[in-house]
Amino acid sequence: MPTSPTAEAVLTHTEGAVGVLRFNRGESLNTLDVPMLLAMEQALGRLESDPEVRVIVITGADERAFVAGGDIKDLNSRQGLAHYNEFGAVVERVFRRFERCAKPTIAAVNGWALGGGMELLLCIDLRLIAEGVRIGLPEIKLGLFPGGGGSQRLMRQLPLCQAKMLMFTGEAIDASEALRLGLVNMVVPLDQLVKESMTLANRVAEKSPVALRMLRKSMLHGADMAMDAALEYERAMISLVFDSADAHEGLDSFLEKRAPRFSGT
Repeated sequence: MPTSPTAEAVLTHTEGAVGVLRFNRGESLNTLDVPMLLAMEQALGRLESDPEVRVIVITGADERAFVAGGDIKDLNSRQGLAHYNEFGAVVERVFRRFERCAKPTIAAVNGWALGGGMELLLCIDLRLIAEGVRIGLPEIKLGLFPGGGGSQRLMRQLPLCQAKMLMFTGEAIDASEALRLGLVNMVVPLDQLVKESMTLANRVAEKSPVALRMLRKSMLHGADMAMDAALEYERAMISLVFDSADAHEGLDSFLEKRAPRFSGT
């Protein structure tokens, strides 16, 4: 199994305070193998470590696919369980990186998000999807089940019976149904997807990076805690935020009736 990142498989650029990450393996509909996953991890790391970037938009360079799932040819190479377990371990690590990213993430779902593509989507904070796009977890049709975190994350984001319906049938749903279920925040025409995603990203980028970072940590970790422990963790996070320069600036700007200028400290 190749284990080196594929050159140009994932592209990045910045527009002001927004970093853009584009999956660029269009010939295979951005399907996932280990080199692709490593390229995703490196690209995210570049944007996450860039001090000028406050929000990251994630999309596909080809309108046919966001990520169309795992590379079936690679997974069906008959190299055995060790081959699959290596792939699965990289999937888990990379998806966790997206989920735990220090900066808010926004998915601009431009095309198919199936299998691992939908599992990745569940790790991203905010989600815009183009009209007509379909998403789903079809693994059950292959005699498998969602093993890239999907069986755990989906049931935490939907009522259990709805999560089971999607995973037990393996049927894809369209953008409007994804919105109805609460899996995405907004459905927009494909030709407006990038514009709307950047508009939302800039709205978020105006907020305090410190407050956003601690809010995300509070929500992510608190979701797996008992309520008393989660409330205690929230209190610890807000105490750190309250003593930040950004909090001082936010409160001062409110009293002075002006727009805040958050520095991220």
